[in-house]
Amino acid sequence: MSKLQALIFDMDGTMADTERDGHRVAFNRAFAKAGLDWDWSGELYGELLSVSGGKERMRYYITDYQPDFTPSTDLDEFIADLHLSKSKYYQELLAEGSIPLRLGVQRLLTEAQQQGLRLAIATTSSRPNSKALLESTLPPEAVAWFEVVAAGDMVPEKKPAPDVYNYVLQAMDLDPQDCLVFEDSANGLKASSQAGLKAVVTVNGDTQHQDFSEAVLVLDHLGEPQQPFTVLAGEAGNHSYVDVALARYLHEQNCAD
Repeated sequence: MSKLQALIFDMDGTMADTERDGHRVAFNRAFAKAGLDWDWSGELYGELLSVSGGKERMRYYITDYQPDFTPSTDLDEFIADLHLSKSKYYQELLAEGSIPLRLGVQRLLTEAQQQGLRLAIATTSSRPNSKALLESTLPPEAVAWFEVVAAGDMVPEKKPAPDVYNYVLQAMDLDPQDCLVFEDSANGLKASSQAGLKAVVTVNGDTQHQDFSEAVLVLDHLGEPQQPFTVLAGEAGNHSYVDVALARYLHEQNCAD
């Protein structure tokens, strides 16, 4: 039987609620700075999240919601410049401490590191934004716990393609059955599943109604000893919050050879 060796975390929406109060706000600030009258409401942004990647999301929005828009430069260049501005605003929000980690994340990371589990990130976000989130939400020593930080700009295709997870597995020289993934979205779950990985999903307001039938466990959050999670699908045994013991239990039940 294979032994659990590593936990792999998605970032946006999984480790922190970055989307609506982080990326969405940053997009709108970048639009305003560029003199655009675009405003992504929470409802609209929830729809746009079906597209993975900030640049890809803007391209989709322009094509489907602003078909008459003509940029002043080449469209690729326009999107790249606008995304660079958005990233600056997003990192400012992180520096202000506006985007904390989700419930239970830091506790689980700390326990995993103490018990010798390897840690990695597999995110659609860019590497600079990934680094900024880690540095703004974790103690300095904890940032180094992540053996691999695989970002969307480091692989050919973003989620739901499995590329970023395949990158992590190759970089860590691990087999899929050695790992357990934490995700929050259907695109992320599909990416991990296509890489042969099993995943725990912690939903948020934007993803709670998506299809997570391939997940080994679906929760509202990771929980804390005094703030238990709610199981939305799957079996958590007698556990009320996600710790290393539950991760190993799920691995034994679902990820063994």
